[in-house]
Amino acid sequence: MSGLLCLCRQGFEPELAAELSERAAYANVAGYARTQRNDGYVVFVTDEGAALSRALPWRSLIFARQKLVVLAELPQLDAADRITPIIAALQGQQRFGDMWVEHPDSDEGKPLAGLARAFGNALRPALRKAGLLTDKPNTGLPRLHIVFVDGRHAFVCVADTRDSAPWALGIPRLKLLPDAPSRSALKLDEALLTLMTPEERELLVKPGMRAADLGAAPGGWTWVLTRQHLKVISVDNGPLREHVLETGLVEHLRADGFHWQPETSLDWMVCDMVEQPRRVAERMATWFRDGWCRHAIFNLKLPM
Repeated sequence: MSGLLCLCRQGFEPELAAELSERAAYANVAGYARTQRNDGYVVFVTDEGAALSRALPWRSLIFARQKLVVLAELPQLDAADRITPIIAALQGQQRFGDMWVEHPDSDEGKPLAGLARAFGNALRPALRKAGLLTDKPNTGLPRLHIVFVDGRHAFVCVADTRDSAPWALGIPRLKLLPDAPSRSALKLDEALLTLMTPEERELLVKPGMRAADLGAAPGGWTWVLTRQHLKVISVDNGPLREHVLETGLVEHLRADGFHWQPETSLDWMVCDMVEQPRRVAERMATWFRDGWCRHAIFNLKLPM
């Protein structure tokens, strides 16, 4: 078969399937989405997988954590020998610069993590012996992905390293630093990594830029912005951690984030307020409509 395999957060398969179907229609690529609720992935079946991949840049997809072109689907692997059919499915392919063995980030997929690690160690030398894998990682060549959805069912896929997530399973593995005021800091760190390219971050997140953090307490998102040397107005009636204020880059305003507005337009607004998503979205729309900020990252708490 051919097509796309896209990994997603468990429970968002219908949204991803709808997104892929709509985008494929706009690209004049015939096909259909195949998935089940809570699988953690969607397959878009089409004879034009490579063409559809080119038409759908990974960073333009909303619900896909990872985007892979399917080379083969192997639904009945023999547990005694999974390597031989995978090597056979790759005959005629060019050499790959790296190889990842993965699984969906789902209740059924997570128990496959041990298999993925062990099988990767066994498959890698076999691929090299067959001339299908470089001795050392080479980002200039396509990356091979073997995605197990159960112990006997795997997809053999390929990814363009310039147009795919650079993290296994499409999920950045970020470490919470000891001085982070809260775990919520990781959410903004992840957003900055996934929503912008390195070039965009360099252009759009510059030292000295001015930002507002709505619902800032205890200061997790403010702290992330100060680490980028932005000047931050932290809006919250609650307290901020003392070391956040000591950066000299933070002005703490005890006010309601749903009512406060800046005196002049800001470079950035971020918001992680715990509130009904509709109410947050309406406030964000006001900020955009009235030109109070040029860029924004906000979190909608789903489901609520």
